[in-house]
Amino acid sequence: MAREREQFTCQNCGETYGKWQGRCDACGEWNTLQEETLRAAVPSGLSQGKGRALTFTTLDADISDYKRNLSQIGELDRVLGGGFVPGSSILIGGDPGIGKSTLLLQAVAKMAMAGAACIYISGEEATQQISMRAERLGLARAPVRLASANSVRDIITSVEKASPMPSLLVIDSIQTVFADNLPSAPGTVAQVRASAQELIRLARKTGASVILVGHVTKDGQIAGPRVLEHMVDTVLYFEGDRGHQFRILRAVKNRFGATDEIGVFEMSDAGLREVSNPSSLFISNPERTVSGASVFAGMEGTRPLLVEIQGLVAPTSQATPRRAVVGWDSARLAMLLAVLDTRCGLSFAGSEVYLNVAGGLRVQEPAADLAVAAALVSSASDIPVPPGSLFFGEIGLSGEVRPVGQADARLKEAAKLGFTTAVMPAGSKVKRTSMKIIEVEHLREIVSLFTSSASPSRAVGR
Repeated sequence: MAREREQFTCQNCGETYGKWQGRCDACGEWNTLQEETLRAAVPSGLSQGKGRALTFTTLDADISDYKRNLSQIGELDRVLGGGFVPGSSILIGGDPGIGKSTLLLQAVAKMAMAGAACIYISGEEATQQISMRAERLGLARAPVRLASANSVRDIITSVEKASPMPSLLVIDSIQTVFADNLPSAPGTVAQVRASAQELIRLARKTGASVILVGHVTKDGQIAGPRVLEHMVDTVLYFEGDRGHQFRILRAVKNRFGATDEIGVFEMSDAGLREVSNPSSLFISNPERTVSGASVFAGMEGTRPLLVEIQGLVAPTSQATPRRAVVGWDSARLAMLLAVLDTRCGLSFAGSEVYLNVAGGLRVQEPAADLAVAAALVSSASDIPVPPGSLFFGEIGLSGEVRPVGQADARLKEAAKLGFTTAVMPAGSKVKRTSMKIIEVEHLREIVSLFTSSASPSRAVGR
């Protein structure tokens, strides 16, 4: 016989405890433990013949009928790796009001107008509210089947009886769906885990791609246990600042494509508009001469992306100067300032340092070290970066500049936008290019760009 047991689960991180306590030891949050009753089966041993024999296949099985379904939105297909894989599960998260529901409504509407069967189920809005948004976006005539439901049992029954069987199913959001065989409230760890498991099983059974919208915590992480991210095939984060019109859709996990791939969208009155060439939006005129601004040639997944790094070094009389960072790692900025101080003789102890990545983009690549250093030294010396120049390279603690990958793709993107000079690590293997290549081995060579009129000694043309 199965017996019931009680446990207390943290609603922030998913850690479980045998008894209640005020503070979660795993994440440090207070008053997040809630009681849950689970039915635990007592194993009495396994006997031969009780299980079902599995059917094994080989790695070269026929996949000709396993084709991706295009969302008709190029940037979304790019992040997914080429479209929706049949039977896959996708989890998308983002801050409230960032545009998750708008993007998914546009995707299901365009797919439906292209002939695909799509179902959109909302647990937060009535169908009339979704229809109002579709009217505003000009998608009211799309043959999308809408429903408002919270019971996972009702959702599964309705989808299995739907004709034709949908190729895309959207659940907005997973925190509002509940399984009626569990006593806990919707949104708890047990409900989110159980509901997601049933919907993923539905995707495998019917071949439909299931998109689960997830709420995020105050730290920007998807609410609920991290096991939810391990259960699905793809995890997407919708990033962006409400003060900017740009939105970044980033893949942090993808079993069917590249991770860290991004799609760029622009928020407008008619919904989200995809941006096919984001580099031209994140940088200003390459010939602009302003101190404290440099251009970084980065890679986001398989896409080269040029962004402007803005630095400001301002004198202060405060005992503890301020360090403010937007769009970059603050710990890496502290490391870079220490390297400039120790290895290059530049002191920032009496100055406040501000760093910003233009356009609301967040840069996570270590190759941005060289561009950040150039922006800071340029601001400190009040000497503009040479016009038409870009930077990329990783800086070590000894001040050496280390090569980074995919240099050819970075240079190709920069040449298309009119850049003429690339400052990059020495020893980088690049093909022949029309751009002027300045190779640097140590951070002191970057400092020399702004302390003398002479070019670095390792300037070579290729």
